[in-house]
Amino acid sequence: MANEVIVANKTEDTIVCYAPTMITTNGVWQGDNPLDYSLPLFILQLTLIVVATRVLVFLLKPFRQPRVISEILGGVILGPSVLGRSTTFANTVFPLRSVMVLETMANVGLLYFLFLVGVEMDISVIRRTGKKALAIALSGMVLPFLIGAAFSFLLHKRDQSMTQGTFILFLGVALSVTAFPVLARILAELKLINQELGRIAMSSALVNDMCAWILLALAIALSENKSKSPLASLWVVLSSAGFVVICIFVIRPAISWMIRRTPEGENFSEFNVCLILTGVMISGFLTDAIGTHSVFGAFIFGLVIPNGPLGVTLIEKLEDFVSGLLLPLFFAISGLKTNISTIKDSSTWAILMLVIVLSCAGKIAGTVAVAFFYDMPIREGITLGLLMNTKGLVEMIVLNVGKDQEVLDDEAFAIMVVVAVVMTGIITPIVTTIYRPARKFVPYKRRSIQSSKSDAELRVLVCIHTPRNVPTIINLLEASYPTKKSPICVYVLHLVELTGRASAMLIVHNTRKSGRPALNRTQAQSDHIINAFENYEQHAGCVSVQPLTAISPYSTMHEDICGLAEDKRVAFIIIPFHKQQTVDGGMEATNPAFRMVNQNVLANAPCSVGVLVDRGLNGSTRLAPNQVSHNVVVLFFGGPDDREALSYAWRMSEHPGISLTVMRFVPGEDAHEHHALHPSGDLNDPMMLAVETDMEREKQLDEEIINNFRLKNGNDESVVYVEKVVNNGEETVAVIRSMDNVHDLFIVGRGQGMISPLTAGLTDWSECPELGAIGDLLASSDFAATVSVLVVEQYIGMGQQGDVVGTPDSSEQPSQPFSNINQHINRRSPPPKGQNVFSP
Repeated sequence: MANEVIVANKTEDTIVCYAPTMITTNGVWQGDNPLDYSLPLFILQLTLIVVATRVLVFLLKPFRQPRVISEILGGVILGPSVLGRSTTFANTVFPLRSVMVLETMANVGLLYFLFLVGVEMDISVIRRTGKKALAIALSGMVLPFLIGAAFSFLLHKRDQSMTQGTFILFLGVALSVTAFPVLARILAELKLINQELGRIAMSSALVNDMCAWILLALAIALSENKSKSPLASLWVVLSSAGFVVICIFVIRPAISWMIRRTPEGENFSEFNVCLILTGVMISGFLTDAIGTHSVFGAFIFGLVIPNGPLGVTLIEKLEDFVSGLLLPLFFAISGLKTNISTIKDSSTWAILMLVIVLSCAGKIAGTVAVAFFYDMPIREGITLGLLMNTKGLVEMIVLNVGKDQEVLDDEAFAIMVVVAVVMTGIITPIVTTIYRPARKFVPYKRRSIQSSKSDAELRVLVCIHTPRNVPTIINLLEASYPTKKSPICVYVLHLVELTGRASAMLIVHNTRKSGRPALNRTQAQSDHIINAFENYEQHAGCVSVQPLTAISPYSTMHEDICGLAEDKRVAFIIIPFHKQQTVDGGMEATNPAFRMVNQNVLANAPCSVGVLVDRGLNGSTRLAPNQVSHNVVVLFFGGPDDREALSYAWRMSEHPGISLTVMRFVPGEDAHEHHALHPSGDLNDPMMLAVETDMEREKQLDEEIINNFRLKNGNDESVVYVEKVVNNGEETVAVIRSMDNVHDLFIVGRGQGMISPLTAGLTDWSECPELGAIGDLLASSDFAATVSVLVVEQYIGMGQQGDVVGTPDSSEQPSQPFSNINQHINRRSPPPKGQNVFSP
């Protein structure tokens, strides 16, 4: 562009050349190509990156690969290694002029993500970390660092501006770090997060992460100093230390003062939140100006924010946008910069393989040595070593800074990215192959309430998705009448879905014992639930509560529930129904995934199960033991589930505040005409005879429990026994609907496997067949009485009720519960994880 500038009667021709990077387009109808403008181009790039990442996440899910792998591979596919080989694609979608905008946005995302990691990280956890975890973390860093140092001599080019020392530092850090958030996700998927091995791995990774940050700051300080003067590097290190001191002694007290000024329970003002978000930018600017890296400033700034409600607010506001949209940009850019074709000669590929093998082996060797010193099994040591090889964010930052500062050329960068992807990618498959935690199998008899002794402890596993179910469940437990003779041991399991993010998992897990404030919504919910139950334990006699958290995908959540029930020898599992009551009395689904969890638990549980349809039990407040007053009704049709329902209600009836009505439905004269026959209709069919024989036995067991119940409670005024004669499903429904509306709780059997003429036809209209015919009717929106319902399924081993014996070596498990007509004999598929349960 030529401008004529007239200065003092003299004409000067000034030539100014610039790239026309306009921000927004005038539109295609004006003849503009949107991709010539930076904003539409950025939107297209971001969309492509997110779509590619999500598709890869979906494709790699069966291989249990962490999300970071998909994000880097997405960038590699879009970059010069695959699609970018096409010059047209590269110049249209990722032209050179767009790189600055893309990288700037990625670094903003990275800045805020590391701020969030700092907010979530609990330094007190590192202080509490045992010597074993500390030793494993350090030994797992030293050997790979030395291996990196050795290989730096092979990879270092003499013509590079970097000194050998800086190159050693970069390569060493890149090989020795462990990615804490990625490791947390892998451990959760492998169901190791709540085991001793998982705890050690998490603590070690956290220590490793902190060491890596210190080394990274040092490496950047040295690399960004282009002058040869060692004094400049010293100033960088000293001013960085000064920044940390100011953060601790000035910024932290200021934020604490701000938190104190906000009344408890109130939201933080917009001004305060904006001030902190601006503080992240200022910290980034200062550390960049000092000569470290902007992410270091953001991380330290996040680290000094006190634990508590402010952290929760910040995480809720930033979380999804930063980690869902902006962070994938950073990993994708690492992939876009990776050009695998630059690794040309076979000797470089050989070095690459050697680096992977030796750095992996170095971590494993260091970890095994410590494990041996602490008398841990060798297999656990190797597994820990493999887990500590997980790579992720820190390494990618190291590599990107290294490339920007020309420490790494294109070839070295490509080598290191491939190393990171391969090392992280192979961990899950190898660990699942070599390490299967041995579950202690303990056969136990009391797997149902009916088979539990009246003078022994009753163990109950309560599953909770949200705090909303807590008051009703506590009132239900209080009504279950814990006494000195028969106390109740409650295992409270907070069910949390495993999502893409995992950096808060250690906190969910470790701060449980430290009593610190919550750092995210999940933990705030956990704390709320646990506080409620601990408060109940303090005020109720004869109840012990043990809180736990299960973090897993909904598809495998039932394995956690069933495994825990097996471990703790539980007799009864209570799970909340997937629908909750609305203000107008209707029922709406809270989360369809909860229904799948319930169905899987019903199919696989190693003990009896109760599904609680929560419509409140004496309002939403928890009652004191002497205030409990409930009218409970049991609808009894016959069969194992109904016997279990009656057994539970029987226990409740001993509570002085409980009135119990048992309504038994007896078939009338016309009912037998509708008796369900075997499909063949042949009465001489041996299968038909087996069904008939078994039905007779069921009737006999029903009579026994009813007679026993009436005998024991004949003189009890709070217990009412009623018999209703009905002939078919319609009459059954009419009787239930005509009941007076004074009851608080219905307890009914699920009725699985029972062929009863009294419920014939009711299942044709079922919304939720998993509740059985009667349970579904009571839980439906059109049922007039808004009463809580507990639908009970009794555990039966293969055969009749009785002593249950385990066979630890049987590993086959049917995929579905037995579904033949003789279903009520063999009703439940065995518990998961290779354990079948039999009755003689």
